[in-house]
Amino acid sequence: MTATNLHFVTLLGSLRKASLNGGVARALPALAPEGVTIAALGSVGEFPLYNADVQAKGIPSPVEAMGAQIKAADGLIVVSPEYNYSIPGGLKNAIDWLSRLSPQPFAKKPILIQSVSPGALGGARMQYNLRQAFVFLDGRVFNTPEVMIGGAGAKFDAATGDLTDEGTKEFLRKHLAAFADFVRG
Repeated sequence: MTATNLHFVTLLGSLRKASLNGGVARALPALAPEGVTIAALGSVGEFPLYNADVQAKGIPSPVEAMGAQIKAADGLIVVSPEYNYSIPGGLKNAIDWLSRLSPQPFAKKPILIQSVSPGALGGARMQYNLRQAFVFLDGRVFNTPEVMIGGAGAKFDAATGDLTDEGTKEFLRKHLAAFADFVRG
């Protein structure tokens, strides 16, 4: 990492093809400040359900590959919906697998959390649960400003799933710039 160039990766917590959270994750590279690149990681749906018996036979290759990408990145951006007041199962499963790698890729890693919801709270409860998990994993979670995009139905193109709301885009630009400053320390 240099003073000017940073590389972030996005971990999407949704498996849905038409996910609003996916729309935000796809928009981030174009909203990144100068000197920052953002690339998507693979799908959390590629991981088998975590099972210590499977782990004993060897870490699955999608887990190894994603862990290496996270470890090599300057920061991790998690964009996820909220399911039943908490972390979606696929995302939690991915975190459980990735935490078994040595070295563990979340340790000391700057982490940014964003969420989108048609509801008013914008995924706030998921974010608080996810922050707890990253505290245990020694991640450096960026605390403020938070991105919890509520009332999201009106902020996306219904046909393409692309983020169209200019106010939200501007807020995300500022959020990414603040995260870049946080990573640079």
